[in-house]
Amino acid sequence: MPLHDPFVVADEETRTYHLYTSNEPSVSGVDGVGTMVYRSRDLRDWAPPVVVFLASAQDGMWATQGGWAPEVHRWRGRYHLFTTLHDEARRLPVPPSDRWGTPFQVPNHARGTITAVSDSLLGPFTALAPERPTPPRQLMTLDGTLYVDPAGLPWMVYAHEWLQTIDGTMEAVRLDPDDLSRAVGDPVYLFKGSDATWLGEQIPAGVPHQLPPYITDGPQLYRSPDGHLVLLWSTYEKDTAGPDGSLGGGYVQTYAVSDSGALHGPWSQRRPLLREDSGHGMLFSTFEGELTLIVHRPFENARGKLYAVEFAGDELRLVARREDLDGGG
Repeated sequence: MPLHDPFVVADEETRTYHLYTSNEPSVSGVDGVGTMVYRSRDLRDWAPPVVVFLASAQDGMWATQGGWAPEVHRWRGRYHLFTTLHDEARRLPVPPSDRWGTPFQVPNHARGTITAVSDSLLGPFTALAPERPTPPRQLMTLDGTLYVDPAGLPWMVYAHEWLQTIDGTMEAVRLDPDDLSRAVGDPVYLFKGSDATWLGEQIPAGVPHQLPPYITDGPQLYRSPDGHLVLLWSTYEKDTAGPDGSLGGGYVQTYAVSDSGALHGPWSQRRPLLREDSGHGMLFSTFEGELTLIVHRPFENARGKLYAVEFAGDELRLVARREDLDGGG
């Protein structure tokens, strides 16, 4: 099952798991950028995917590239799809330099998460505002996820690209409860990638100018059983040096905990849950009540990997790899 940025909805009504990922035409048989969904009753045997959303210029979509990180959330009786699109032809300003004064060479372009809606988990999903992304359009953002605060107000939490911020950040913007495609007010800063101090623990001395940018990716928020607010996120760890001074490493699944229990934090960074080029994970509960983490691995040619996990206070722990479900590897 080729998949990237997996997101699972466990539908109690049909006792069916819905696993959303970017459309892969060679698997779905449908051309186009969008979202497809696999379905299963047991997390082991899956039906062929069904395409539930396509980003089409004919429908007035502001961008038709990407289709990354689809998520589906139920809000006020309807299903809302968040997925990230981009338009490489629509340029944005390039930052002058990185934190060490090195000029940036990578062009910036329009990127952001859109909101689409359907009455069914199987779509079709229709964009609420095809002419724009949900976060401010001047920002280069990705991987928007839904968070509902204790007052019942919806927020989109997203990653603000290192390409524009130099040190990637996690941010949030409040959404109009009557229209989840409409942001209300200004974005709120949560934390930056370099706050994860463990990222530099094994960086060889003398090569700070060769450090990669600090990347923030794949947020998902989860409230632990005793009320702690946890934010899963991913980044890239560089922990080895080759003879030419180049740095190696891979994709990492990590998390942060809000010291206040609220979205605004402050956020304390915890050590990685998974390395091994694994990441963009999310938590869901099985129909048997087992808390489960799904990630993709490796980053290229990714497949889904499953882990039983548990909370000990505000600490998230891996319990067991579910090779009986994901086939190992």
